Amino acid sequence: MKPATPDPHWHAEDSAQVMQYWQSSDDGLNRQAAAQRLERYGRNSLPQAATKSLWLRFLLQFHNLLIYVLLAAALGTLLLADYVDSAVIFGVVLINAVIGTLQEGRAESALAAIRNMLALQATVIRDGERHDIDASTLVPGDIVLLQSGDKVPADLRLLDGRSLRVDEAALTGESLPVSKDFAALPAATPLAERRNMAYAGTLVSYGQARGMVIATGRDTELGRINAMLDQVGDNVTPLMRQLDQFARWLTGATLLVASATLLLGVYWRGHSWADMFMAGVGLAVAAIPEGLPAIVTITLAIGVERMARQRAIMRKLPAVETLGAVTVICSDKTGTLTCNEMTAGRVVTRECQLRVSGVGYAPEGGLFRGEAPLHYGQHAPLDALLRAAALCNDASLQHVAGQWQLSGDPTEGALLTLAHKAQLPLASLQHSLPRQDAIPFESEHRFMATLHHDHDGHRLILLKGAPEVLLARASHQQQEHGIADLEAAFWQQQAQALAADGYRVLAIAERRQAHCSSELDFADTEDQLLLLGLVGLIDPPREEAAQAVALCQSAGIRIKMITGDHAGTAAAIGGRLGIGDGRRALSGSDIDALDDAALALAVRDIDVFARASPEHKLRLIAALKQNGEVVAMTGDGVNDAPALKQADVGVAMGGKGTEAAKEAAEMVITDDNFATLALAVREGRTVYDNLKKAILFILPTNVGQALIIIAAILFGVALPISPVQILWVNMVSAVTLALAFAFEPTEHGVMRRPPRPPQAGLIDALFVWRLAFVGALMVALPFALYLWALDGGHSQALASTLAVNSMVAIEIAYLFNSRHQHSSALTLRVLGGNRIALWCVAILIVLQLAFSYLPWLHALFGTASPALSHWGLIAASGVLAFLLIEAEKALLRR
Repeated sequence: MKPATPDPHWHAEDSAQVMQYWQSSDDGLNRQAAAQRLERYGRNSLPQAATKSLWLRFLLQFHNLLIYVLLAAALGTLLLADYVDSAVIFGVVLINAVIGTLQEGRAESALAAIRNMLALQATVIRDGERHDIDASTLVPGDIVLLQSGDKVPADLRLLDGRSLRVDEAALTGESLPVSKDFAALPAATPLAERRNMAYAGTLVSYGQARGMVIATGRDTELGRINAMLDQVGDNVTPLMRQLDQFARWLTGATLLVASATLLLGVYWRGHSWADMFMAGVGLAVAAIPEGLPAIVTITLAIGVERMARQRAIMRKLPAVETLGAVTVICSDKTGTLTCNEMTAGRVVTRECQLRVSGVGYAPEGGLFRGEAPLHYGQHAPLDALLRAAALCNDASLQHVAGQWQLSGDPTEGALLTLAHKAQLPLASLQHSLPRQDAIPFESEHRFMATLHHDHDGHRLILLKGAPEVLLARASHQQQEHGIADLEAAFWQQQAQALAADGYRVLAIAERRQAHCSSELDFADTEDQLLLLGLVGLIDPPREEAAQAVALCQSAGIRIKMITGDHAGTAAAIGGRLGIGDGRRALSGSDIDALDDAALALAVRDIDVFARASPEHKLRLIAALKQNGEVVAMTGDGVNDAPALKQADVGVAMGGKGTEAAKEAAEMVITDDNFATLALAVREGRTVYDNLKKAILFILPTNVGQALIIIAAILFGVALPISPVQILWVNMVSAVTLALAFAFEPTEHGVMRRPPRPPQAGLIDALFVWRLAFVGALMVALPFALYLWALDGGHSQALASTLAVNSMVAIEIAYLFNSRHQHSSALTLRVLGGNRIALWCVAILIVLQLAFSYLPWLHALFGTASPALSHWGLIAASGVLAFLLIEAEKALLRR
């Protein structure tokens, strides 16, 4: 036997050549040959991917510059026998690591989901006998039998069969089951059009067939996608990049200032190395926002909870914020922008063109001639067309649990729904015109025909199929006042116009015969047909999707549609939704003809991409990223999984999506609706706004604490706040108040501003100025109160307690300043809209009273109980800081 070629064009070979290549026959392989091939090619399963252990994920949480600095500080205090400070610092680091481990996503499970798509059992012919075997033991050359309901167990070259239709949506994105045939095709035929192939993981929806296995396991199309998914690396979100950049900057600045302070204290002020080391530890602990990871996690988690209420489930926390940075959304068409339910939208008879309202399989809506409704019994050509569409039909509709459900082919379901909308008496017609025989639809002849009799010995043949096929067999046409000769040019023009508008066009015809034969053969359908009209079928755009597309475009987000459907259909649907110009679409073959640089230029101008394979989708995502875009990608099939993983935010459809798509994505939309994605983008922007407010609130506290230590060394006084007190302020007071920002409502106009530039950092000019200004207040007011207490003869412990409480009072005031970075807080409006902020202030006041008065906390933090009069000074520092920051905002507004 010849070796398997890496990428053979099996679809381009006839079945005899394929059988000869694999040295097989109609009797299949013998047991010995099957065993030898199983040893050579391996089992029909996909390889397991290596995964990180729980412990490794936990240890990786410590791989962060800021954490390294904190660990070094904790180790230093431990060596100096300051066990309380060491324990508190180690505890903070450990809590952050546990939170990070619990929130880390399970990207590896995407590969497991694809592996589970392979069939468990297969029916094969071996040694001339039929056997049901474990599908993992299939080998190239095996003859496999398929029937309706089977999952295709391996990649097959189809040999023969009857009326085979395969649902390939999960693999190719094709919205309708694909009719299969068995003739060889040109080598350049794209995957979605290889009618003589059946691929692993797809589903037989109708008919039977025999096929030969030509690829198993990793060599199948499914295995190729699995390998692509395994090779796509994990993304780092814009926020994580910004926080990492900020951490490097802050670590460098902290170490530089701490080192300078230590040297100044030793060589200028004459302090001991041990004292200055503790001061350096205090400065490092002060400068590092220990509570920031917790605040980021909590804010993202609250964003996740908000999105869940809007039917968007986030699988990975950082992706919440990434949505707010998205500049391009690449959306699948079927089921996301469209309803994924075929609908008859147009009906054409010789005298009129009818519009059909309503979408999906629910018989709600009607037929309209202009603005006037038209029902069965009012227009003879329409009556004949509706009767044929309903009777030449194998589908059925059931009303279950308040929803209409289709059993059968989507095209036939759409025709049946059309008849119901026109109030056709289906049960009566089925009784008066019972079916006697049928020719099922097959791709070779491209039509379906049914034979009926009228109880008076007359035969009625009803047909539906491709317009070019029925037009070639028709001689007459039905008109309102009788029958006339066929006007072929008129019908061809009407069919082309419907196709240009994105409709799939079906012709409906009939033929009457006088003899009473109860059998129907092809000779009865070859000529003398009476053409009744045309029906335009479409998977209609969701009404809310068009509004959501417009909303995203107003927010500066460009929408691109990537689908496995035909280019004409894709362009027309895109035009209806406001995506592209309604005429232009780049097909998969066009993408293949472009190198990476040319594709990066093309994606700037073109918004609709058709007949896209998994490789095409990966290249399109890469091209957009090369142009500096932050990309969200939606999809539902296994063919979408690699692109979902490569995109900055992968969005899977939860209703009709495959498990592979859901596991590869960061977000799952439970209602399969693009409008939900638009809401999630708005929530993502809100989350980023709130995170930035929280960071801008926390960091001045760290700056103030670091500067107050430096000031104490420069003035030659004892440290106003100890390292453990600093940790109290950072982890208790700052986190408690910053938590309020996670509940801030969406700001007005958030979806009318462009996305933030992908390269933009957290720190801008306003950020630096506010950091310095508020940080200076955090130094000046608490330090002044500390010096006042020492000059008044109060103890070091009481002076430190007053300094800490003054700093917390300024934090409370700054909370209300920060809820709106520019507008004034001197209104009652600042107290509304976020009741959580008021609760956070109340909780913090209780905590500070405990910090100030509980004896066991005195022992832990080195504090003392203030007198009642001291609280007036503490409150005054907060009020003064509030007024000064409001004055600064007023100056900036001018």
